[in-house]
Amino acid sequence: MKVAYVDTSCLVAIAFAERGASTLSRRMAQFDQLLAANLLDAEIRSVFAREQVVADARMLPALSRIIPDRLLDDEIDRVLAAGHVRGAGCWHLAVALYLAPAPGTITFLTLDGRQRTVARKLGFRLAPE
Repeated sequence: MKVAYVDTSCLVAIAFAERGASTLSRRMAQFDQLLAANLLDAEIRSVFAREQVVADARMLPALSRIIPDRLLDDEIDRVLAAGHVRGAGCWHLAVALYLAPAPGTITFLTLDGRQRTVARKLGFRLAPE
């Protein structure tokens, strides 16, 4: 089973038809399961509000949400030991580690360069750029 953790940056690119969005959509369609932290919902709605666009879930691919049932202190420590990322990026990477303690078992999809660098250091699979 091919599993990918999807960062908000990917969904923003798809929702607003940014450059490379169609390629990204095709890549995402190759996975059996797409997962994201529930933080994604606040982030994506915030972007829609900023851009004064009515949020429409049909614009985005179906994702399962990961809601950790414990504090992610260990995962956050692993992320920050691999490199500095901002709070939301740190949370996305920590949730992905919670999902896959052996990061090489899933792909981490992001368009954020800093997040991508840290994901690589953590051992996640990355889609080609």
